Amino acid sequence: MKAFKYQVSLHGNEEFSEIAYFCGPEGGCRPEAVPGSQLAKLADILNDRGRQGWEMVQVFFSRQGLAVFWKMEITGGD
Repeated sequence: MKAFKYQVSLHGNEEFSEIAYFCGPEGGCRPEAVPGSQLAKLADILNDRGRQGWEMVQVFFSRQGLAVFWKMEITGGD
């Protein structure tokens, strides 16, 4: 049976203000309004963790920023 370990990384709205706030005050959410630089920063985080063997499980967006949940399979020496 496979076993996993988990991590949660937090990224404040000072890093991701436009991703955390892409829903406007009228309630409309437009992903195309997210600046490319913030999407690239998120992709960098995903790629860095992926190279370390972590798999992103879930991302939660809030006014305070992002919480990213990761998992990695535990092998013999972990």
